[in-house]
Amino acid sequence: MKTTIVIPAFNEEKTIGKIIKSVARYGDDVLVVCAKKSSDDTKKIAKSMGVRVVVDNGRGKGDAIRVAIGKAKGDILVFFDSDGSHIAADIPKIVAPIKKGSVDMVIASRMLGGSEELHGSFSKFFRLFMSMCIAQIINWRFGKGIADTQNGFRAIRRSVAKDLGLKADGFDIETEMVMKCYKKKYEIVEVPSMELARECGESGINLWIMGGIYVWRVFVNLF
Repeated sequence: MKTTIVIPAFNEEKTIGKIIKSVARYGDDVLVVCAKKSSDDTKKIAKSMGVRVVVDNGRGKGDAIRVAIGKAKGDILVFFDSDGSHIAADIPKIVAPIKKGSVDMVIASRMLGGSEELHGSFSKFFRLFMSMCIAQIINWRFGKGIADTQNGFRAIRRSVAKDLGLKADGFDIETEMVMKCYKKKYEIVEVPSMELARECGESGINLWIMGGIYVWRVFVNLF
């Protein structure tokens, strides 16, 4: 089974080169999905490193992921953020359960592995609280015991990703992906993975805006 490492990137010129170098050894190819609204040299740097680069439609992370699902060549897709918060050496253990044929999606769980991004301020506490609430609602609905529904670091069979019919344009794409997998009886497992503090800049998630979007995404996928 071939593996494509997918890196969605929005104004990440300071980290994109390092991220590409760190993940390249763990996949058969790397696909950088550059945000249409990027205003820095992210796209230029990625192209200079010889990896495939495509541009999304400018609607957000969910849009970028859907573009990747359509453009990727691998049988397994590994989604890896470009802000330096994920550990590339964890990719083999994320992919292994799928290669063994036992599951369809694997989530790198911050709840099991720890996080430097979910503690320390009220906004981070609120983000953690929201994540836990969403996970509990999903567990109640589908009779599961998942801890982290929202981490962007995950692997999925490309055929499964295409079958889900994902619609979210924003960061709620990960939650939608989990819920639709459960609806279609696909198997999900979590493996521990530490989330590091992002290397540069600030998170693009506005909790006061995204909170309502997350609630809506959960609601429309409950039944």
